[in-house]
Amino acid sequence: MNYLGNGFGTNTIHSGVTADRGYHSLNMPIYQTSTFYFDTCEQGGRSFAGEEDAYIYSRMGNPTVCLLEEKVAAMEGGEAAAATASGMGAISAALWSIAGAGKHIIADKTLYGCTFALLSHGMTRYGVEVSMIDTSDLEEVKANLKENTVAVYLETPANPNLKITDIEAISKIAHAYNPAIKVVVDNTFATPYVQKPLSLGADVVVHSATKYINGHGDVVAGLVVGKKDFITEVKSFGIKDMTGCVLGPQEAFLIIRGLKTFEIRMQRHCENAQKVVEYLMNEPKVEHVYFPGVPTHPNHDIACRQMKNFGVMISIEVKGGKRAGMDFVNHLKMAKIAVSLGDAETLVQHPASMTHSAYNAEELADAGIPEGLVRISVGLENAADIIEDLKQAFTHVK
Repeated sequence: MNYLGNGFGTNTIHSGVTADRGYHSLNMPIYQTSTFYFDTCEQGGRSFAGEEDAYIYSRMGNPTVCLLEEKVAAMEGGEAAAATASGMGAISAALWSIAGAGKHIIADKTLYGCTFALLSHGMTRYGVEVSMIDTSDLEEVKANLKENTVAVYLETPANPNLKITDIEAISKIAHAYNPAIKVVVDNTFATPYVQKPLSLGADVVVHSATKYINGHGDVVAGLVVGKKDFITEVKSFGIKDMTGCVLGPQEAFLIIRGLKTFEIRMQRHCENAQKVVEYLMNEPKVEHVYFPGVPTHPNHDIACRQMKNFGVMISIEVKGGKRAGMDFVNHLKMAKIAVSLGDAETLVQHPASMTHSAYNAEELADAGIPEGLVRISVGLENAADIIEDLKQAFTHVK
């Protein structure tokens, strides 16, 4: 592990293994290899037995991917991390490493659409019991804990309505009931720049690294962070045997490159988001602004405690309902209609018809996701230009 300074940006740049001792390359090379050779059969045997630390096969470990894992573990304050081929790969590998037939998971009912589908329609197919509840209601969490509960899963801020859940309170409740319960937090929206769930008592953090951690819209990847023994289980079972969702070295290299500007990017993202929120709060055609930094947010006080600032993601309800919201989105000129987030470009989407189409109308209402909700991932453009684009789109809303 390299020397670490006191600053978040310094640590992000310098954390991890030494990139290249042989040729002194400043950047970690792309180890584009499927397998690694041994000098002797005996060395190979010791490596397979875990008696000697060596790379064997890139499905089980690769130097370029390893550097990414060490960096993100340092950013989140975790002992170790596992990189995966997608955010859903990270979530699936983590949850299958925790749960199995006969086990019980408590999950928030407001989740990214594919995570909702995995928990409500996927894992239940194989004998895992799942209770979809409102984890921001602590009494509801207590009421749903059972002898076979192995995990509490949540997003905060939640996708797409920015609901906030008290990570510290949830962790205390779950661990008091059974210390073995894993509290798993999807930290994609906040990122470790804004929020560190492990420091608040959570056991596992998952990310879609496709988003802010990479930040350039050219990679699909995921990450799991936690204690070393759990991450070993995720790598040896959740990834190697269960899902096979291995991240390639090319993708790892691109994310490592993106992390060099992570702190600077997040500063600009958050500053822009605050300016956009200030505009939207005074826009006559906006019915409601969903953002943790707004004092009227139901859990604004919790956000103030557990978040460094209020992040980048904003959701709004446009007056006039679903059709008005879609008209607004369809008339944007600079911002792009896209389902991802965390890119340099401002991205806008309509969750009910796109990312959360796995929810039916009743499930959307139960999760607090209005059909007219519009989600905005504020980009790195000049804030005045983002706001001007939003303004002109609103002129087309009747």
